Amino acid sequence: MSINIGGIGFVGLLQISFIVLKLTKHISWPWLYVLLPTIISVVLLFVAIAFVIVFALLK
Repeated sequence: MSINIGGIGFVGLLQISFIVLKLTKHISWPWLYVLLPTIISVVLLFVAIAFVIVFALLK
């Protein structure tokens, strides 16, 4: 039995959808809003890494 874990995920699909809608001029949002799902994901990743580092140093 083979289990395949992975894929694009919700944030990736949302990001691709926003980019396609922006490029096809269906939405007129600024690029900052279009890229916001990825920006939020990266910020949350950095916050999580910072917490791990801080708690590892306190231990």
